[in-house]
Amino acid sequence: MMRAQIEVIPCKICGDKSSGVHYGVITCEGCKGFFRRSQLPSVSYSCSRQSNCPIDRASRNRCQSCRLQKCVAQGMSRDAVKFGRMSKRQRDSLCAEVERHRQQQRLQGEAQSSLHYPSKSRRDRSPHLIQPPALAYSFPREPELASCPADVLPYLVGSQGESQVPGLAYRGSCVSPGSGHSDERGFDSRQPSPEQGIGLAYRTYDPEETYCPYPPSLLHLDEMLSSITRSHRDTSQFRAEELHALKWKVFSREEIHVYHSKTVDEMWQHCAVRLTEAVQYVVEFAKRIPGFRDLGQNDQITLLKTGSMEVVLVRMSRCFNTENSTVYFDGKFAGTELFKSLGCGDLMVAVFDFAHSLCALSLTEQQMAVFSALVLINPDRPCLEDRGRVYRLRRDLELGLNHVLHRDNQESLLHKLYQKVAVLRSLCSLHVEKLHWFCQLYPLTVHSLFPPLYKELFTPDSDLTSVATL
Repeated sequence: MMRAQIEVIPCKICGDKSSGVHYGVITCEGCKGFFRRSQLPSVSYSCSRQSNCPIDRASRNRCQSCRLQKCVAQGMSRDAVKFGRMSKRQRDSLCAEVERHRQQQRLQGEAQSSLHYPSKSRRDRSPHLIQPPALAYSFPREPELASCPADVLPYLVGSQGESQVPGLAYRGSCVSPGSGHSDERGFDSRQPSPEQGIGLAYRTYDPEETYCPYPPSLLHLDEMLSSITRSHRDTSQFRAEELHALKWKVFSREEIHVYHSKTVDEMWQHCAVRLTEAVQYVVEFAKRIPGFRDLGQNDQITLLKTGSMEVVLVRMSRCFNTENSTVYFDGKFAGTELFKSLGCGDLMVAVFDFAHSLCALSLTEQQMAVFSALVLINPDRPCLEDRGRVYRLRRDLELGLNHVLHRDNQESLLHKLYQKVAVLRSLCSLHVEKLHWFCQLYPLTVHSLFPPLYKELFTPDSDLTSVATL
């Protein structure tokens, strides 16, 4: 009973939802696990700044040294007394703090309830007030490292606590560069349509339920959509206005000739590096989708390995100029002829055609952000360990996309977007097929010169095995 009361108090290290007293301090599961791992003899952290990095839920994985420093400053210790051995004075002090936090929550709840009423049309159909949203999306679990190559795992799950994207700047956000962490199938026939959902009596949504007959509240939905949109903008390689300003900066014939003079393996290596950079931004985006970090680490990696290329192709449409059918590459806009040395003309034409068709839908940044998250979070991916949890996350995203399109009076886009999902899968299959062809011709280039992340994500296991035996 007392443990449940303690959990009212936020984590003393990062401010996330706490789970009790761990190593002498009230912390979340994430900080508990971090402190436990920090005590291993082989672990040593250092700060690249001035050892005064702010530590909160959004930034806690940026600097492990400062996070550990805060843990120690707050009193965490392997030898610290447990709650059951606290003195009466310590226990009374803790109970008083619990009561203060309960009082603050009551006041916040009353204030939110008085402000958030549904619209008149909705009140006519439902007497209930919209429930206040959850305080925040939390990511309490930091599981042990999954079985994945040591040089690749940091890119996928941020185990080093630093952004793996060189020069990544979170534009338009208060989050500073270097953040690798921040605070979601067709539409299921059991789910109500957006029009039906508006008239339902809203209640707090529990993502752990096997099936919830009601959608999450509109406030919860808007919070999720805002978070995804912000994450999309912050992890895009180029601003829309920057791309627009450069749209007529195209490669000259002489510059194109330089690319044509590259050998097949040189051009493949060059494009593999560029694609890997784009994937790293997608990984950062995935980590910031509300609920993604709550998935098991193996499932996070599975979704990234099978879906990151699809998201890259969706994002490519932002860098596409439909007026001359060129894409932004290496600082200028290029047509399919630039990639002639790859020996994959059919793949490049198909990729450009997809980008052109997606641009024709004129998606807003929010629509593209939610669609990108929907493409990534796919419960039909093979080898998922907790498919139900992925499905529940996907269901929220489907509701979100329906909500956005309904609000924008563009419901007709829904069917067209789901058609694009099938095209994305065929493009990714064609990419893997071409990569398999290249591996057979240039195995040493793949083994020695391709980025580790690219090899891990896209190279078939059979090709990696054959290369390793050379």
